[in-house]
Amino acid sequence: MTKTVNHWIGGKTVEGTSGAYGPVTDPATGEVTTQVALASVEEADAAVAAAKAAYATWGTSSLAQRTAVLFRYRALLDARRDDIAALITAEHGKVHSDALGEVARGLEIVELACGITTQLKGELSTQVSNRVDVSSIRQSLGVVAGITPFNFPAMVPMWMFPLAIACGNTFVLKPSEKDPSAANLLAELAAEAGLPDGVLNVVHGDKVAVDALLNHPDVAAVSFVGSTPIARYIHATASANGKRVQALGGAKNHMLVLPDADLDAAADAAVSAAYGSAGERCMAISAVVAVGAIGDELVAKIRERAEKIKIGPGNDPASEMGPLITAAHRDKVASYVTGAAAQGAEVVLDGTGHTVEGFENGHWIGLSLLDKVSTDSDAYKDEIFGPVLCVLRVDTYEEGVALMNASPFGNGTAIFTRDGGAARRFQLEIQAGMVGVNVPIPVPVGYHSFGGWKDSLFGDHHIYGNDGVHFYTRGKVTTTRWPDPADAPAGVDLGFPRNH
Repeated sequence: MTKTVNHWIGGKTVEGTSGAYGPVTDPATGEVTTQVALASVEEADAAVAAAKAAYATWGTSSLAQRTAVLFRYRALLDARRDDIAALITAEHGKVHSDALGEVARGLEIVELACGITTQLKGELSTQVSNRVDVSSIRQSLGVVAGITPFNFPAMVPMWMFPLAIACGNTFVLKPSEKDPSAANLLAELAAEAGLPDGVLNVVHGDKVAVDALLNHPDVAAVSFVGSTPIARYIHATASANGKRVQALGGAKNHMLVLPDADLDAAADAAVSAAYGSAGERCMAISAVVAVGAIGDELVAKIRERAEKIKIGPGNDPASEMGPLITAAHRDKVASYVTGAAAQGAEVVLDGTGHTVEGFENGHWIGLSLLDKVSTDSDAYKDEIFGPVLCVLRVDTYEEGVALMNASPFGNGTAIFTRDGGAARRFQLEIQAGMVGVNVPIPVPVGYHSFGGWKDSLFGDHHIYGNDGVHFYTRGKVTTTRWPDPADAPAGVDLGFPRNH
């Protein structure tokens, strides 16, 4: 009998009642191992209702109560990190070490949430006028929702709900239906840590569930990570319904390699950043921009390293890269490689025919390397989201920056150079939200914020860090005057209040 992943609502597992189910596949074998219940509008409404009921008490709970739960939660996550990683590998396909890294990056935000007391401190100005004080505080919003992608089924949810609930909100999570099990385990561990029923809910589903959350009057804010077209839709729909929105979209991350760069270090970085997690990262480097005469040598070094990467099942310790999430996605990624030569690229490595012995039905694709790619080719313009690295050639630094800034995406970027002056210019001139200097995947640590520019972000707030705290709270300013007991009543003054 096929295992079923059900919803987590009000602190317990709730079986799906819609009659609709989605398949969950082991990408290494191609076999459907699980089915996930897909929520109806009524089931999504039930999750919101549970969150709203819980907010009545959680929203007024003390900071000490919240952080005590979060400290216990952090300990449980740490103890169960192998179990969480195993679920990720089983349903997403990434290798176990990569899945463990995902859990570790999620734990950073839980740790940030444990220290929320300092993030929520208000401000006070005394005696701004005669016996007048002004104070500002930040308060929770109510019920907030998160809609998360398949590529990081544990980390991205942990980028959202720990901060949200630390700030006093309650949360409804709608994870990807492609790999849903990790989200349920995260919720179960939160309950074990003492999180009250209804504070964190998980409702599985497709567009029906998403639209139900976007349109629900009791949802105050929506966080999203996914592709640019969906991010644009989430932002437009939720904003039209009066909700606060942070919607992180797609990317086409560039790495500029200057002639003075350490080419061995640059090649190592390009391979790890392009092919890690099979390229299914919004922060993957998918375009290397080689400046000057170094292009041939750099491509040769990347190829040498890429050819040594071992591809296999994610639960095999010898594997360095696993399969793609679905067969359909594998075929789409392959189409960019098979069509590259006709659009002017030189196919240095073609991974489209790769298979793994004993796992022939898995969603396999090898590493592909395309050189001398033009900016009007499909492989360059689209977010491929797979292990395909494009190399573009330019003559100067200025030409490289202009090429990169012309991209509609502005998520992450990197420069490899030994020249501090060039690196300083780059970080000021490049139009992207996250910049790496000799760092290929510049994902900020938890106490800074993650987010891009242009078509990589819709909304004003980046995710986690200070921006995350501000997104999940709203400011309130109070101006107070207390009369001195010795003073007689001042009478009525209809003039504008004087500050001096």
